[in-house]
Amino acid sequence: MIDASAPTDGPAHRRGTVTVRVVDRDAAPVVGCTLHVEQVRHAFAFGCIAFDLIDHANGRAPLDAALADDWLALFGLGVLPFYWGDFEPEPGHPRTAELQAAARWLHERGVRVKGHPLVWHTVKAAWLDGLPTDEVERRVVERIRREMRDFAGLVDEWDVINEVVIMPDFVNEPDGVPNAISRLARARGRVPLVRLVVDEARAGAPGARLLLNDFDLSDDYVRLIEQVLDAGVALDAIGVQTHMHQGFRGEQLLDIADRFARFGLPLHFTETTIVSGDLMPADIVDLNDYRPATWPSTPDGEERQAREIVEHYRLLVGHPAVESITYWGLTDRGAWLGAPVGLLRADGSRKPSYDALHGLLKGEWWLAPTTVVTDADGVARVRGFSGDYRVRVGDAARAEVSIPVGETTATITV
Repeated sequence: MIDASAPTDGPAHRRGTVTVRVVDRDAAPVVGCTLHVEQVRHAFAFGCIAFDLIDHANGRAPLDAALADDWLALFGLGVLPFYWGDFEPEPGHPRTAELQAAARWLHERGVRVKGHPLVWHTVKAAWLDGLPTDEVERRVVERIRREMRDFAGLVDEWDVINEVVIMPDFVNEPDGVPNAISRLARARGRVPLVRLVVDEARAGAPGARLLLNDFDLSDDYVRLIEQVLDAGVALDAIGVQTHMHQGFRGEQLLDIADRFARFGLPLHFTETTIVSGDLMPADIVDLNDYRPATWPSTPDGEERQAREIVEHYRLLVGHPAVESITYWGLTDRGAWLGAPVGLLRADGSRKPSYDALHGLLKGEWWLAPTTVVTDADGVARVRGFSGDYRVRVGDAARAEVSIPVGETTATITV
């Protein structure tokens, strides 16, 4: 049997083998047949926010083509923004069409799409705040049903409710108006609200993957997950945020993964940032409170970021419970809190971290285009990282095969 293999570095629990059998139309094995094999995507969800691609996908920013190419060269999961206050600043006038266009653009390029967030108390729809609590709940349900309907088949995954630990206690209301979603959470309770949101989303899009997501990785989040699962709420994964503006967490990431792996659900590291400039002071409690006049990327910081991003991905991909990592911003342009966390500088040039991550995801953990010839039984094997592969037999036949973890088989008829 003749093999083609990806590099052997990387955790064994991310790799598999497909045995490809080539037959003719009479089901006889085709001996000595050359197969051209190339990897298409990883099964592991290497993601990034795609906020800065929305204008380009809608034909409004043709000069962002280079940014789009750099994005697509790294990532296979794109996150689109559904912050209610931005998505529907006036009731009845959502940005549905442009986000649908962005989701289609990503799908056409083989990218899975995630929505963030469906229900959250921040970036609020201010027009909700003056409504009675029962009416707020009705509007929340309507919103969930609408998005599930309008984005069915386009958005595959949702941070369905975000930062519930702090939600009922949230009091940062700069406009002085009590936050409607926080008020609803106080009135209904955390677990009943999570149940409402998840059940409505599940009914509207049974095939979508639904996550509970939070930055609070304390015992409070552990207890919330326990309570939600004990109440019979069906989650598909647990989201944990790791914005590292105050320094790389290193081996602590594995401690975090171990703590949340106890629930038996896949872990998604949903919001990763690593700074390429000066670190935020350690005494800052709320990251939103640190707003320097400028926060530049620096040469030393960029070298540090490149080392740390590789370590970050190696650690988490090496943990069997983790199935997704989402980086929170390809570029420094418009980055969250103005922090220099992108893999590209604001002018679009690549930082060392971009090349370092590309070398890992599309080099060390990727099967380069290769050829393999079937043996006397018409069989060849392809080993690689779990994911989707394109197999071409001459100019006549083409097939996509998936390699799961472990062993699988596929047949191609020529």
